[in-house]
Amino acid sequence: MQTILVCDDDREIVEAIDIYLQQEGYGVLKAYDGEEALAILRENEVHLLIMDVMMPRLDGIRATLKIREESSIPIIILSAKTEDSDKILGLNIGADDYVEKPFNPLELVARVKSQLRRYTQLGNAAESGEAVYAVGGLAINDDLKEVTVDGESVKLTPIEYNILLLLVKNQGKVFSINQIYESIWNEDAIGADNTVAVHIRHIREKIEINPKEPRYLKVVWGVGYKIDKN
Repeated sequence: MQTILVCDDDREIVEAIDIYLQQEGYGVLKAYDGEEALAILRENEVHLLIMDVMMPRLDGIRATLKIREESSIPIIILSAKTEDSDKILGLNIGADDYVEKPFNPLELVARVKSQLRRYTQLGNAAESGEAVYAVGGLAINDDLKEVTVDGESVKLTPIEYNILLLLVKNQGKVFSINQIYESIWNEDAIGADNTVAVHIRHIREKIEINPKEPRYLKVVWGVGYKIDKN
């Protein structure tokens, strides 16, 4: 059984999410601030974290930063704030998805399932021979789910990994922002620009020596992104 950690200082929201997740067969752990969440993560196997932004003691942004130092588990951020800057901040510090309050519980459950499915696929090695994709010094071993640049291991989140794999497997092909979003998130690309751009920036920061002059992940202005053929 997969376990979800729900962290929000509003106990009614935590209980409501708990009910819907348990109906889907998930185990649920509960925390009411970032410090509690970190303590639970240290002592339990957690497969996904749902976390509010505004909380006492340690807020969701700082907690996510701490978690990303050690773990790549999927993180869904909850926030009553609706400005794009808040959504971008959540993605910038390592969250995989962002849900605005008030939210439809069924939509949240659907996003949980989607993130867990990607994370599970990321962690499962293929049964066939190794699938390795390389461009110059950039290499992806899709069986081991490992990314290296010039022989050095690079740690990506599941979303970042899937975006990079999509582009590397289709070297030379330009993908629009909408095509990337629909391929990775498996949903209509409504308001996808900022979401994709943030993840692309993160990938560049991790795989490029100089993200402003990328060797691998190129922008085609007005069209989209691509990985040049080797």
